[in-house]
Amino acid sequence: MTSSRPYLIRALYEWIVDNGLTPYLLIDTTQEGLNAPLEYADKGKLVLNVAPRAVRALNLGNDTIDFNARFGGAARDVCLPVQAVLAVYARENGQGMLFSESDGDEPPSAPGGSDTRRSGPKKPALRVVK
Repeated sequence: MTSSRPYLIRALYEWIVDNGLTPYLLIDTTQEGLNAPLEYADKGKLVLNVAPRAVRALNLGNDTIDFNARFGGAARDVCLPVQAVLAVYARENGQGMLFSESDGDEPPSAPGGSDTRRSGPKKPALRVVK
């Protein structure tokens, strides 16, 4: 299956904007293929305001996120691999989603570090996420 990350990013972005809040992206600057203002990064992380009033030509694609924005008064093109996005959240209240630094599409291993997945068919299970 394809990664769910780009779909979740788009959905959260729209939800945050629809509620009149400011969407921010937390970016892992160690990822390859990143074209962003790294002079604003801190400890390998970069926070970008991607509100409609702050960016132009925003494209939340399946592989990359592209837009144009001003940094220090100078217009710059920004291109981010979707896998570099660590979080999408609202500036005003912090609500959003944090992604793992890995691909994140595999279920996490069981607590304690041991992998308890068995070979063979497994019954589907639902759990409450708060």
